[in-house]
Amino acid sequence: MDIFIGISLTIVVAAIIASILQKLKQPLIIGHIITGLIVGPYLFQNAGFKEIIDSLSQFGIALLLFIIGLNLSLKVIKEVGRVSLLAGMGQILVTSVAGYFLARWLGFDSLTSYYLGIALTFSSTIIIMKLLSDKKDLTKFYSKISIGILLIQDLFVALLLIAISAFHEGGTSWFAILFTLFKGLIVFDLIALCTIYILPKLSASFAKSQEFLFLFSIAWGLGLATFFYYMGFSMEIGALVAGVTLSTSPYHFEISSKLRPLRDFFVILFFVLLGSKLTPTGISKYIAPAFIFSVFVIIIKPLIVELLTASVGFKKKINFMVGVNFSQTSEFSLVLILAGIKAGHLSDDIVSIIILVSLITITISSYLVLFNNKIYPYFQKLIFEKKNARLGSGSKESYEVILLGCNRVGYDFFETFKELGNKFLVIDYDPDVIKRLVELGINCRYGDADDNEFLDELNLSKSKMVISSIPDFETNQFIVAKIRETSSDTVIMMISHDVDESIALYDAGATYVITPHFLGGKYASMLISKYGFDPKKFITEKEKHIKELEKRRELGHVRAVPE
Repeated sequence: MDIFIGISLTIVVAAIIASILQKLKQPLIIGHIITGLIVGPYLFQNAGFKEIIDSLSQFGIALLLFIIGLNLSLKVIKEVGRVSLLAGMGQILVTSVAGYFLARWLGFDSLTSYYLGIALTFSSTIIIMKLLSDKKDLTKFYSKISIGILLIQDLFVALLLIAISAFHEGGTSWFAILFTLFKGLIVFDLIALCTIYILPKLSASFAKSQEFLFLFSIAWGLGLATFFYYMGFSMEIGALVAGVTLSTSPYHFEISSKLRPLRDFFVILFFVLLGSKLTPTGISKYIAPAFIFSVFVIIIKPLIVELLTASVGFKKKINFMVGVNFSQTSEFSLVLILAGIKAGHLSDDIVSIIILVSLITITISSYLVLFNNKIYPYFQKLIFEKKNARLGSGSKESYEVILLGCNRVGYDFFETFKELGNKFLVIDYDPDVIKRLVELGINCRYGDADDNEFLDELNLSKSKMVISSIPDFETNQFIVAKIRETSSDTVIMMISHDVDESIALYDAGATYVITPHFLGGKYASMLISKYGFDPKKFITEKEKHIKELEKRRELGHVRAVPE
């Protein structure tokens, strides 16, 4: 079948099923897996088509992890590093041992049980991050802990895969492992130097063009993922590192919001491919052990994680939220089993069990994660917490005043509000403006006020005042509507040069609309009322105005910020 037709039919079926599930208020991920079950027997029998879909889904995985990295600043790693390390390593150890004995009880041999125990340990970075992103919970504290634990899991499985491959080669296995670790240190040192000395200059140059910034971001993320792959590491770790290197850039919010639609398209293909791997024969043959393993993953594994985070000192709700995130197996579980088959350690049948467990746990965990707030009260009394437990911080960062656009009109607001310090945030589209604001130590972000996902990151509804000095009517109308969806109290000030548009903004919910031309005339009339016909007073006002104009000229008039 023609590749274009095959992909088109797959997307059409996915869209139909997704629309049905959306009306039923069900997770769309389930719809994508169902799509795979439906189209798999007809389209994925063609090895060439299946290989192409698999390759395209890898783009989705790489972009997903790249975007995760963009949100993993050193501040976040420092905030949750200790608990993530303890919970991550503890969960791997306890879950793999428990999984081993469960597999032995079900009658599997010792080596197979080792593989199954470890495979059940891992949770899906793709699933968790997609669901948390859909919920807009990525910046919450429990999400940060979850991401940290996932990083520990990903690093562990990367080292494990290297070890399996090295032992399979035989002879120089320990040397191969040590050499790989040595390569890793060199690679990370080179990337660190590049992040400190090269990337800031490059990204500032690329940011002058939105199209160029978009292209550079994709090239950097996929390029570094490919580089890691050829250096003997996983593509996933390379994509994650690529994102982390740009996480300190003032443009990382804009990059993230631009790449999400592209990520979503490719990730859909990943879930469709996953659904296509399940066959009726596999279901009937391995349903019993798969069901038992699934119960273990959905109930026991989250409980292990909850106990570990509780031991660190977090309150019940944080422990529950983090634990629920790990109620599924990972794409790495499948990769590990395939590596074991390739090394001759496992029979081909074992992969069917892992696929079935993955589909069962992913389906159920999607509901658990999406509706964790509603589920929590039913389990609240059963969850353990230490005395004097603390509840992590980490809700979305909010600001009292947000200024959109630091141009000529925005400059006046900037002068008024800059004394607020950390409670004041400036958004601008000009990288030169952002650079100068950073030099001044002003909270700022590079971004497009037309971007819905970027505005979501700003948490506008929590601000006391939002001011837009952007003269575009449609943009301002969009901003007003966005804020009024969740807040009726926020003071919204807009700029407009048209009377009809000003009235329309008032109708949409703006608190006050600034009309510069009319205000200029009104201010001049106020001067006449105040000074009458006294030329000396007007000359004094003139001298003040000339100084102000000269200062503005030095700043470039348009979209300038103070020295």
